[in-house]
Amino acid sequence: MSVVVVGAGLAGLTAAADLVARGVEVTVLEARERVGGRTHGIEVAPGAWVDAGAAYLGDRHTALTALLAELDLKTTPTTMTGASRFTLGGGGRTRAGRFPPLSAVALGELFDALDELDRGVRADAPWLSAHAARLDRLTAAEWAREHLRHPDARLFFPLFLGEMMAADPADVSVLHMAFYLRSGGGVRYLNAFAGGAQESRIDGGAHQVCGRLAAGLGDRVRLGEPVRAIHQDGDGVTVVAATGSVRARAAVVAVPPPLADTIDYRPGLPAPRSGERTVPGCAVKVHLVYPAPDWRERGLSGWSVNARGPLLSTVDDSPVDGGVGVLTGFVTGREAHRYAALPAAEQREQAFAQAARLFPGLPEPIGCHVTDWVHEEYSRGCYAALFGPGDWSRLGPRLAVPHQRVHWAGTETSTEFFGLMEGAIRSGHRVAAEINAMYRWRDTHD
Repeated sequence: MSVVVVGAGLAGLTAAADLVARGVEVTVLEARERVGGRTHGIEVAPGAWVDAGAAYLGDRHTALTALLAELDLKTTPTTMTGASRFTLGGGGRTRAGRFPPLSAVALGELFDALDELDRGVRADAPWLSAHAARLDRLTAAEWAREHLRHPDARLFFPLFLGEMMAADPADVSVLHMAFYLRSGGGVRYLNAFAGGAQESRIDGGAHQVCGRLAAGLGDRVRLGEPVRAIHQDGDGVTVVAATGSVRARAAVVAVPPPLADTIDYRPGLPAPRSGERTVPGCAVKVHLVYPAPDWRERGLSGWSVNARGPLLSTVDDSPVDGGVGVLTGFVTGREAHRYAALPAAEQREQAFAQAARLFPGLPEPIGCHVTDWVHEEYSRGCYAALFGPGDWSRLGPRLAVPHQRVHWAGTETSTEFFGLMEGAIRSGHRVAAEINAMYRWRDTHD
């Protein structure tokens, strides 16, 4: 029994490790010259790493937690101490905690409305939800114009959606927004640090997960091998990559749907993996490195939320053992496209200037790292692909259904924790079990 896995991110490597443990001969083909997919580590000082991609986890992320234990990786809490900074119109303000200086009633009504939406969506099959057709026709921007009356709610909504989903409200359907929130554990869980989905990060960086999985697979993982075609017949598949072809019994495609659509399938897919309204997750991550986290000396946590970019939010990502201070800035939604189009020098200049306004008295950064996921060739966005109007109705029923001998993995195929590391890992376990059950059964009945 042999399987080719396309993509060496969390989903692909989890599937590969599971299959190898079942005695399957596995080849993993990865287009990049690194493993990790949408997890990616940057060394900002000797031995000090930050997450340029996926970073956070919570107590409900049980598959990721189990994998960390298996790989002997530890977590560190993201607990923030100190006041937060907000620039939401009318100048900057400092405030205890993370709640912005906006109408509590208006934001409470916003979260209640989002709660009501996600409770009405079937996490296992959102396209079968009550009112799915109507919710899939509307964009989140259209929903906001209709339902959000208070100016504070209208101001905060796109910032919230950018932070949660790396989405512009005009890009995603209401059904996708509601499903994303439901599959991730609800608005309040996804938005929370303590006790929520952002409670912890992986000590030393999330990129280590894929690094250790790949190390266990050894030379089964082949880098620099973008897959061009997958041709199948009654006996197996031929996967055509950059340096040649690999023959196997089946294939797992563990890349984002828009990227999966660039592969030539024969026979052709009954339906595409993405639609005309599917867009990349709109995220750029900026890491500003300082000699020390001096904002802490001023009683600040490093957390900020801002109505104007480029940094729509910031968080203290300084290494636990000290050495340097790191402010991570999130550029999301429409602002991500604007910022990503700037020359590198202007990107740095704008980020430096905004950080100085947010946290007065900071010295000049000693380092700046900008990770543009919008234009990343082999990711097509981050955190995940964004499903626009009509996408769930057209694409949803087939996202995880095999195309003969071609099977699908990736966080976009998971109805649990869609868009998160947890969803990717669960999809890898699912597809490995699916292949094992399908082909072992055939072998015993041929």
